[in-house]
Amino acid sequence: MSPTETTNKWDGNAMSQDDMMEKDTVLVLDKDDNVTGAGSKKGTHQFNPSQPRGVLHRAFSVFMFDKNTQELLLQKRASTKITFPNVWTNTCCSHPLHGMTPSEVDTPEDVANGTVMGVKNAAIRKLWHELGIPSDEVPIEDFKFLTRLHYWACDTITHGKTTSPWGEHEIDYVLFIIVDKTKLTVKPHPDEVDDVKWVSKQELIDGMKEGLWSPWFRIIANRWLVSENGWWDDLLETTMKTQEKCDFVNISRFDPPEEHMGGLGEAGPWLSTEEK
Repeated sequence: MSPTETTNKWDGNAMSQDDMMEKDTVLVLDKDDNVTGAGSKKGTHQFNPSQPRGVLHRAFSVFMFDKNTQELLLQKRASTKITFPNVWTNTCCSHPLHGMTPSEVDTPEDVANGTVMGVKNAAIRKLWHELGIPSDEVPIEDFKFLTRLHYWACDTITHGKTTSPWGEHEIDYVLFIIVDKTKLTVKPHPDEVDDVKWVSKQELIDGMKEGLWSPWFRIIANRWLVSENGWWDDLLETTMKTQEKCDFVNISRFDPPEEHMGGLGEAGPWLSTEEK
């Protein structure tokens, strides 16, 4: 596969979930996060015997906090989503694409200096698409890049432990942004988001004890967000204004919990073994 020059006039509101699966062209990666080609969203997310964990591709996760309460905006993925419907997760999760203007492709140099403008451009595009947040309410210079994680997870909860054809296999860029929620426009797209809510740190900790949550959000929350001396602690000063909690060098790697292993490719532990 090689990068394709897709149209830069992307309009998620004019596409169905099936359309985006076929037409969105994600960035295919090697395990060191180098872009090696392109693939359809559908093809890269399929779990089967020939690709038990799909195809590794680039993603991002936005965490949006209110500047006054320091609450986090969560979304519940729509029941019509093909992968991981009905789960609660962070503010916005999606993929940078090939062929976009402005560009959504970042180089190793962009990662090393922490700018990652491509991923930030993609985040602005998807915040508008999924949540109806206008670009002028999320200026690109307000996003903070923290780190990357490499994980995979089969959507066994939705599609079955032995029958699921769908999952995620991503190197995920974590972005934080601070907003004033009293001045924020939030109009969720019904095919993308079923519900939204602002939560405090303790409300999130309590809420995650039950219900359905995305596997990537669970990893990020437990590893960095709400852990001792985590990202949510001293959010406005240390996390957002310094590099103390950033890591632009390492890629943390995670196998999913047992409940997200399996699927049509019978995927088992991998990143925790020498096979990584």
